[in-house]
Order: sequence, then structure tokens, then C-alpha cells
Amino acid sequence: MQRRALIFEDEPAIADAILYAFSGEGYATAHASLAERGLSLLETEQFDLVVLDLGLPDQNGFDVLREIRRRDELMPVIILSARADEVDRVLGLELGADDYITKPFSPRELTARARALLRRIEKIAGHQADVSPSTVASASPSAGPFELNEEKTQIRYCGQALQLSRYEYRLLSLLVRHPGWIFSRDRILDLVWDETADSFDRTVDAHVKTLRAKLRAVNDSLDPILTHRGLGYALREDL
Repeated sequence: MQRRALIFEDEPAIADAILYAFSGEGYATAHASLAERGLSLLETEQFDLVVLDLGLPDQNGFDVLREIRRRDELMPVIILSARADEVDRVLGLELGADDYITKPFSPRELTARARALLRRIEKIAGHQADVSPSTVASASPSAGPFELNEEKTQIRYCGQALQLSRYEYRLLSLLVRHPGWIFSRDRILDLVWDETADSFDRTVDAHVKTLRAKLRAVNDSLDPILTHRGLGYALREDL
């Protein structure tokens, strides 16, 4: 399946060079010279990778990154910026970027880093492909403060029964059975949802968000569900 890359870049010559480089690697590409346009594309279309210039004319690039992460915790993002100061690099990575490249840059290096980033993601996805519904059913029903009761379709957390929707229960039970395993959103959709064709990646993100809220309501000192940017979700092993 053809990969899709969204490029936020307002300088036409640089944008053309990036688009040409990614097209040469077989990507389908989309371009936005303004933050508003790029965020709109992310809302309506599916992408495998974002290249984000921090110097957009209509919005601060760090704010754009925050908005991308607010909507999608797992989207791979490579920052492209003329800001070479260490503080900017650190801030970009702390806000959720997966890589940071400074201008001037080589388009070949950019596409090589994109390949490396997506290769890591695919390696994890390949490992996840070994997980089948049968192996899910045979795994351990409890982990740390979680107790799974399949007969009652109930999960207790720190001794308290959680009030969960059907898909919240299925999602959390999947993680509880496999502490430490990283599940991509696509794999979660395959294993948890009945009609994956009618579900989307953001459906998983929304359910993880509500699960975290319910877990914090019981014990706000623990954060048992981990987000692995660009990879997926996992239950902590050190609970």
C-alpha cells in the first residue's frame, strides 16, 4: 500500500525539493504552505508521516506540533527547521517530534530518516502480527493492580470494579493480558472492534483517552497505559 506524506513548508523551492524527493521514493504527497491548511488535511485524510517546518507564516510550528499531538499521539512527525539551537531541538522532541532536521538539509537524508522511522514502526507491527485472537484468549488474565474476570466481563483496578463500555473493556483486557506488548492502532482495531471497516485510528485514541481518565479517577498516582509514539499503546510492566 502506498505511503502518504504531508509536508508543511512555506518556501516553494524547499517544498518542491521535498515533494520531489518523497515522490521519488514512491510516496503519495500532499503539501501545505500554511498551518491551517495542513491541519485541515490531517483532519480529513490519512497520512503515514508528517514533515513539519517550524517557520510557518500563520502559526508557530511548535503550536502546530502540539495540535497534531493533541489529535493524534502516534503520527510520525519529522521537524524541519532553520532553528539549530539545542533548546529548539530539545523542545521539539519533548513536544512529541520523532526526529529533528536543521536547514540547510539534504532531501536524500530527509527521506532516509523517514524510511528508518517507518521501518522501526513496521518492525513492531510485524511482531504484533504474530498476536492472534487465540493467543489473546490464552494469555494471563491479570497484571499488577488489574484483575480480569471474563465470566462477568469485568476488570477491577486497585480493587475497584471499573465501569467500562464494551470496547473499553475489550481494549483494556487486551493490554492487561499482554503487559509490555506494544499494539498498533490498526492491530487494536483488528482484535477489539467488530467492524473495523467502520472504525478509524482516532477511535482507538479516543477510547484510550477515556480509559486513562477512568483509571486516574481510581488512582491518580499510576499511569498504566503507555504511549509509544509512532508505534502504539502498551500496559506498563512495572506496575
